[in-house]
Amino acid sequence: MKPYFPSALLLALIAYLGVQALTGQRGLLSGGERDSLLDRRETQLASILEERRDLEVRARYLRTDSLSRDLLEERARAVLGFADPRDYVVRVSATPVSTAASHNS
Repeated sequence: MKPYFPSALLLALIAYLGVQALTGQRGLLSGGERDSLLDRRETQLASILEERRDLEVRARYLRTDSLSRDLLEERARAVLGFADPRDYVVRVSATPVSTAASHNS
């Protein structure tokens, strides 16, 4: 049995590395998963960059040298909870849809 042990160990190592090369995290068969993950991350990055651009524009308009009166008024109303007397205010109830549906039945 002694002369076959190194050969068997080498064969087991080659089999293990072969299986990992095919099915491992960076294996040949997991390319589709990596591509879909890359697509999801690129979409997420695009939305984060768009949100950042929007926030940068809002911050630029809130600086004193280029203050936007409309944006300042919008933020003040949102923070303080006030509305202009000429505005139309639509109140939305906080009741869940399932509760409202059961009351109607």
